[in-house]
Amino acid sequence: MTLAGGTATAAAAVRPPMAPAAPSAGPGFVSPHPCDGQPGFTCATLRVPLDHRDPSKGTLDLQVGMSDTTTAPKGTLLFLTGGPGQPGVPYLTRMTQQRLPELAKNYRFVMIDQRGTGRFGAIDCPKMQAEVGSSDIAPASQDAVAECASVVGDRRSYYTTEQTVGDLDMFRSALGVNKWVVDGVSYGSFTAANYAAFHPGHVDKVVLDSVLPHSDPNHEQMLYTTGQHAVARVLRDACQTAPACGYDPAQDVAYLARHREDAVLLWDALVSYEFFDPSYRDPNPAGLPAGSGDVIGAMHAARLGDPARLDALMKLMAPGGDPVAGFSAGLHEATICGDGVFPWGTSETPVARRPAALEYARRHLPASATWPFTSRTAAGNGFIQECLTWPVARHNAEAKLKLPPVPILLVNGDHDLSTPMEWAKEELANAPRGKLVIVKGASHSIQNRERGTQGREAVYTFLNG
Repeated sequence: MTLAGGTATAAAAVRPPMAPAAPSAGPGFVSPHPCDGQPGFTCATLRVPLDHRDPSKGTLDLQVGMSDTTTAPKGTLLFLTGGPGQPGVPYLTRMTQQRLPELAKNYRFVMIDQRGTGRFGAIDCPKMQAEVGSSDIAPASQDAVAECASVVGDRRSYYTTEQTVGDLDMFRSALGVNKWVVDGVSYGSFTAANYAAFHPGHVDKVVLDSVLPHSDPNHEQMLYTTGQHAVARVLRDACQTAPACGYDPAQDVAYLARHREDAVLLWDALVSYEFFDPSYRDPNPAGLPAGSGDVIGAMHAARLGDPARLDALMKLMAPGGDPVAGFSAGLHEATICGDGVFPWGTSETPVARRPAALEYARRHLPASATWPFTSRTAAGNGFIQECLTWPVARHNAEAKLKLPPVPILLVNGDHDLSTPMEWAKEELANAPRGKLVIVKGASHSIQNRERGTQGREAVYTFLNG
């Protein structure tokens, strides 16, 4: 929601009206009422400081949702969605009734619309929303970045994970619980791990699903080199499934990345395609027009001189157009730029110094770090290009490299290109009581999208056992 004066509210002052006979949500909530279209859940407003470092700067109102089962035998479970940019409250019913019913029997599920997201508080940057939507990889135009910087204005320092972690602990306090389980998917895993790092005394157990490591000591996450490099492993594994391809899909990607002008968009299309077809070879995946699948076959045909299928598939996978209430590209931008460590440093580095530092880093990237793509693909991704000109802002507070010694389950698909399993292994090394489950053939978001049951059964055993 955009307001006058060149700023955006991270969570709008508009709140759902008070409903008569509403269930009690807790002492720290405003206007509790039954969640719209989600029976069995109470929604409310949680009022938090705009800046947890300096609460005198004002407040934000965030929407939260809570199961009405206040006496669940195993306590409270906070489920965190991804992005950053995705709200939480709209997914209460899906996660408890469709995807994780065995947890909902034992835990009180609670969710939150992270600041800057959701129906009542999404940061709305129209050009960025139209151009890239929920994509991490496709870069928005500089006009879109400039428009979004104007929309967010001088509040851009307050949309980092540090601030969200502060919101979460206020949510816990308002619920009146001392310890809870924190379960996060994708960017939600990053938030969950950061919460555990900063508030270890309030965490019982942690689930990290489709893992983005909470720390980036090698400063590679923003260049996304692990994701690029994982493409070869994932596609080669997919080609070994009977009937075998009989060719090397990684070599096809390498050829196309060096002979097409849209290598960044090819990479983006591969990551988007995994949500429809974790095998990467199904000609008729659900959700796509008949005969438009098999991205591996389409890339091979393009390498042999017939790009028609690949071009059509990339058009289907083109980014942008996501409804802002379902995913805020503006919040995504502000959080990534405020959290990230880039070739030029952080969001506190003057904009004029960034391009030269980026070019130096690109020239010194070893080919092995990005193959089958190139250093130009890495430097051209959305994280880099959008934050390159994002105005100076306060950098996120970073957690320690080692996570606290609380029980942590990490689950990841071995066909995940968005958060590849290499990242899960990296995070495991910093989790003293961590356990990693790799789900064969699965792509991104195990608890939400896994087609089998291995990953969810591991979660059930970890949390219900």
